[in-house]
Amino acid sequence: MMKQAAFLYNTQSGRGRIADRAEAIRAVFAEYDYELELLPIDFNKNPFDGREGLELMVVAGGDGTVNFAVNAMRAKGLDIPLGIIPAGTANDFAGALGMSHDPIEAARQIADGHEERVDCGCVNGLFFVNIFSFGIFTTTSQRTPDERKHRIGKLAYLIEGSKELRTMHAVPLQLIVDGEPFDFNSLMVLIFNGETAGGFRLARGSSVRDGLFDCLLLEKRNFVRSTYSMIRYLLGGNPKNVRHLRARCIDISSPIDEPTDVDGQPGANFPLHIECLQRALRVRVPR
Repeated sequence: MMKQAAFLYNTQSGRGRIADRAEAIRAVFAEYDYELELLPIDFNKNPFDGREGLELMVVAGGDGTVNFAVNAMRAKGLDIPLGIIPAGTANDFAGALGMSHDPIEAARQIADGHEERVDCGCVNGLFFVNIFSFGIFTTTSQRTPDERKHRIGKLAYLIEGSKELRTMHAVPLQLIVDGEPFDFNSLMVLIFNGETAGGFRLARGSSVRDGLFDCLLLEKRNFVRSTYSMIRYLLGGNPKNVRHLRARCIDISSPIDEPTDVDGQPGANFPLHIECLQRALRVRVPR
């Protein structure tokens, strides 16, 4: 008896090349007794409608595509194993799972791999696999044109992000982190379930398997000092105005309804309730 699976792929991801490999990917899964339905993504439809009995959903795209699949699955109350084929610009969540950048090899890793449970984040009922963020640079992915991402990759994020320096502003926050309240005048807040953002390793020691978020809060100082602190942190330093926290549950309020981001997509509105859901996702990972 063939195992029932579907291959949800974003035809725009990876410069459109993933669609050309769909049949080859299906052939890989057939070797491991999977009948793989090819399913080009339609962001206006739930891909799990009529597929509630699937034994595996394979998702090809970037973190935004994975985010869409996870939220669609959760909306139907399902707990189906996911396999991730990296086909976006940064592929942060796939990297945290150890997936190959080659789509055919990643398909084989999924088909021949084993199942694990990993953590998932949730903010105001919206699930995320890699990062929730707000403040300077954090909505860059949403505004970066797909054409530019396809043409120059991660450099596109840096070019778009540099434009935000002109409008840099503080966001006054009231936080409760695992029951401990404090105030913070933030320039940027990054809450990691995963390990990287846009392919850049920012959350040192973060893991999708530890039941905790790794949080980075950049305090607003003058332009020069804030920029220096960001650079120093990226180079491995520990500047005083970059605060690092590890937490399971975070509540954040602010008089400013700052735009937020989940996995490169528009996020939740303030006030925010953010939880790390330990072992909430079933994923296929390499042996």
